[in-house]
Amino acid sequence: MGTPASVAQAGHDHAATAVARVRETAESVFEALREVRDAAVACVRPAGGARRPVVADLAALRPLLWARLRGGPGALPSPVATLIAGIGFIAAPGLLADAPWYLEWWQENPSGHPVQLLRDLNPASSAFYDYTHWDWFAGPYSGAERTICGPYVDYLCTDEYSLTLSVPVLAGGTFAGVAAADVFVRRFEGAVLPALREVPGPAFLVNAEGRVVASNTASWIAGSVYRDGGSGDFSVHPVGDLPLSLVTAAR
Repeated sequence: MGTPASVAQAGHDHAATAVARVRETAESVFEALREVRDAAVACVRPAGGARRPVVADLAALRPLLWARLRGGPGALPSPVATLIAGIGFIAAPGLLADAPWYLEWWQENPSGHPVQLLRDLNPASSAFYDYTHWDWFAGPYSGAERTICGPYVDYLCTDEYSLTLSVPVLAGGTFAGVAAADVFVRRFEGAVLPALREVPGPAFLVNAEGRVVASNTASWIAGSVYRDGGSGDFSVHPVGDLPLSLVTAAR
């Protein structure tokens, strides 16, 4: 049996390993989004910016988006392809000459070929989908370089408990929209749980609002809310500069 100091050090080391694993998992998605962002900039500045972009210009994104989805044409045998369930570019209102509102969004499909998400983007319609109100769009619009929203039940797309990760797309210094990806919570948790299980005692990942994303204990299931009451029962470990933290039992 180790000394109290050695046990505490082991717990600290396991927590550091778990933090690194969480960061690696999230960063793999953000790396895919940076690729989408760069490709989107090329699409929305056609002919060197001599004209306004149109919907047809965004079709060039599709091979890249499909390749980042599990089972999609050109899908890569990488961890990110097993995480992402939906991915795309969401245009800033008024960006496109022929569609004031538009999203080039694709989702995985059991058939093996991605399907495009189609929403009512007519502002005069009662079913109008105003995506600017969602945090995954508002965060990048307000200047956040990396936004993580959720977990939440995605009733609009998959009915799955999900996270949405997003980054801003700037073209010529002007906000052009958002590159975003949906990740099922069960997949994200599956990717980080082995590292969480190595942490002695309860350990769970929370978002900026304190909502649990992944956990090694049934006492703190995904979706529950952690509030630090200053009791000293838990220690909080930031996950780099991401809006995530690992919470572990204090020792």
